[in-house]
Amino acid sequence: MIINELIKKLDMDLSEDVATLSPEELRQRVDAAIAQIVNPARVKEQLVEQLKTQIRDLEMFISFIQAHPEDARRMRETGLHLMRRMLAVLQIFAVSQFGCATGQIPRTLWQNDQANKDYSPLIKKLELSVERVRQLAMKHQQEDHVISSSDLQDIPLGGRDELTLAVRKELTIALRDLMAHGLYASSQGMSLVLAPIACLIPAFTSSPQTMHPWELFVKYYNTKNGQAFVESPARKLSQSFALPVTGGVAITPKQSLLTAIHTVLTEHDPFKRSADSELKALVCMALNEQRLVSWVNLICKSGALVQSHYQPWSYMANTGFESALNVLSRLSNLKFNLPVDLAVRQLKNIKDAF
Repeated sequence: MIINELIKKLDMDLSEDVATLSPEELRQRVDAAIAQIVNPARVKEQLVEQLKTQIRDLEMFISFIQAHPEDARRMRETGLHLMRRMLAVLQIFAVSQFGCATGQIPRTLWQNDQANKDYSPLIKKLELSVERVRQLAMKHQQEDHVISSSDLQDIPLGGRDELTLAVRKELTIALRDLMAHGLYASSQGMSLVLAPIACLIPAFTSSPQTMHPWELFVKYYNTKNGQAFVESPARKLSQSFALPVTGGVAITPKQSLLTAIHTVLTEHDPFKRSADSELKALVCMALNEQRLVSWVNLICKSGALVQSHYQPWSYMANTGFESALNVLSRLSNLKFNLPVDLAVRQLKNIKDAF
C-alpha cells in the first residue's frame, strides 16, 4: 500500500513489471520523479533571488538618474522603458507563481496602530498659532513697528521679538506637525517597486521610517532640478548686475520656491543646522514674500511626492491639505519682514571675524 501511494504521489510510470527492472533502473526512475517536484521549487527560489538583485540594481539606477539629471538625460528614456519591463515581469511572475494580486501591497507595509490616528488636534494647533501670529502682525502694523534686518542686529541672540518667536516656535512647529502626519521616508527595503512580490519577502515589509517635512521640500527641489535652475548662467549674470532675472515676466511660485529652498540650503547646510531650523527659515521667507500658501500648495499638488511619502490614512492623502491651506491663507494679506538667518547669524559673524 505504501509503495502504491508513493507511486501515485511521484507520478511514476511503472506499468511494466517492477521485477524486470534492475536496481539501478529503479533508482533512476525514482530520482527523476522526485526531481520533477523538487526542481521547480528550487527554480522559484532562484528566480526570487535574481529578481531581488535586479530590483536593487534598478533602484540604484533610478537614484543615479535623480542625482545626476544632466548627465543622465539621454539615459532617462531607456531607464523608463526598463522600469516598465521589469514591473511587467514582476507582476506576471508574482501572479502566475505565487498568487500575489497585481498592485497588491501587504498590510504590514503600513503601521496599523496609526490607521485611525486623529489629526483634528493638529488642525486646532495650527489654527491657534495662525491666529496668534495674525494678531501680533496686525499689532505691529498698527503701531508702524516693522522689523527690519538693521533692527535685528541690535537684538541679543537674535529673534527675541515676540512676532518672530511666534512664527518660528509656534506657527512653523504646528505646520511641521501637520505635514508630518503619515509622512514616511521611502527606502530600497520598502520601495513600492517591490509591491508585486512584497508578500514573498518579509525583510521588505517592515514599518516605514518617519520623515521630516523639510526633507519633502528638499526632495521637491531636487526633482525639479532646483540647483540647475538657480545656478543657471542667466540668473547668475542677472544677480551680479542686479537686473530682473525673468526679463519683466512675473516670477512663478515654483521659481520663487526653488530659489528660497536653495537660499536656505546654501546658508544653513555649511553650519550643519537642523531640519527644524531650515524649515523655520523657509516659513519666514514665505511670509515675507506672501507666498506661504502657494509654496505649501506646490508640495500638496506634487502627486509623485504625496504618493511616495504619505500613507493612505494621512491628513495629506485624505484631504489634500485643503483646510490647512485655508487656515494659512488668513496670513496672506499681512506684510512681514522677518529674519531668515537667525539659526546661522552668529556662526556667520564668527566665521567673518576670522
